[in-house]
Amino acid sequence: MIKRNDPTTVRAWAFYDWANSVYPLVITTAIFPIFYQGHTSKVLEDGSTLDRVRFFGVEFINTELYSYVLSLSFLIVSALSPLLSGVADYSGQKKSFLKAFCYLGAMGCALLFFFDEDHLELSMLFVMMASIGFWGSLVFYNAFLPEIAEPSLHDRVSAQGFAFGYLGSSLLLIAILILLQTVGNHIAKFAFPLVGLWWAGFGQVTHHYLPDNVYDRKPVKRHMIAKGYEELRKVWNELPTQFNLKAFLRSFFVYSMGVQTVMLMAVLFAKKEIEWGDQGDAGLIVSILIIQFVAILGAFLFARMSKKVGNVKVLGAALMIWVLVCLAAFFIQTPLHFYILAAVVGLVMGGIQALSRSTYSKLLPDTKDHASYFSFYDVLEKLGIVIGTLLFGVIEGVTSSMRNSALVLMLFFLVGFLLLMTMKKDDRIAPLKS
Repeated sequence: MIKRNDPTTVRAWAFYDWANSVYPLVITTAIFPIFYQGHTSKVLEDGSTLDRVRFFGVEFINTELYSYVLSLSFLIVSALSPLLSGVADYSGQKKSFLKAFCYLGAMGCALLFFFDEDHLELSMLFVMMASIGFWGSLVFYNAFLPEIAEPSLHDRVSAQGFAFGYLGSSLLLIAILILLQTVGNHIAKFAFPLVGLWWAGFGQVTHHYLPDNVYDRKPVKRHMIAKGYEELRKVWNELPTQFNLKAFLRSFFVYSMGVQTVMLMAVLFAKKEIEWGDQGDAGLIVSILIIQFVAILGAFLFARMSKKVGNVKVLGAALMIWVLVCLAAFFIQTPLHFYILAAVVGLVMGGIQALSRSTYSKLLPDTKDHASYFSFYDVLEKLGIVIGTLLFGVIEGVTSSMRNSALVLMLFFLVGFLLLMTMKKDDRIAPLKS
């Protein structure tokens, strides 16, 4: 039986953010997008850049293809996680699934060492493996939050996890940058196995201290798959009695399209749309580090603000800031403008991620099926990213401009805000009683 609010267990849980956050920073944000852009673009004799690639015989813009591959990986996770989380709740094996996806993602990162633009189909499979591993593991990681801490501590514990993640991943990124500066950019591909080792290695802390089978369940194995679907149906049938939970999920589905798409495509946007001049990729990396360290502040700041004015008001304010961020992204031109925008993005990115997770955790009814409930949260987030990244790629493919895609993301945040405001004002945190 797990002991709630135990400092050792809470730190071990939060430490998985330290372990896995190197994937979103190094692989999806900082090093790999620059590596990918450089290896899939060619400078022609007239000085222009050819950014077209062929994938299974079809021609795409390189960043357009990247967004489509990520969309497919999220679609796969969305299809798998409801079934697996239902099985995890019924069998009591959440930690086993967490470990399996952790190792899949770490292996995908390590295999990016062999990325070859001449064998793009296989190379993009490694990209997909890493993405599925990361997002799949989060389903089971997040599901431990209601089990390790009382609801009153969810905001702080969730913020602690994100802060650990931002700090740990920033340290590895800085180490990689020092290595690149001292040895040369030609060894950039060695960063990818380092990410895999960091992720799987530090993940052992979480795997060791988090208990498995918290409720001592003894499932009948021959009925396990069927029971997984049954658990999901039970959750679905319980949702109509949870008005605020449903209202929050509708809002989260829409605004998470924007949040995650910004995180995934921001660096490629900056590399293509901002004139960096002599600063080159170094200036771009500086903006990424600004986002990371400001996000640590944002996670704790939003958690503190939620205690004073409530989760929903703080989330609403964050969404309106996101609207302004997307609008500004359409107009910015210089590195200075992007640095300022990066600081604002960091502030709201850390805050909205941590507060979204803890708000959902607070809204859950009294249940032992946390993995099944968090699978809904995860599926909505992933389907939102599928739509967001797919639209981002399609709009760029049609208009040849990422700036137009930024305006579409602005609509996601605006609609998400309006849906959030439909939650009942008399009780916007605790779930309604049927």
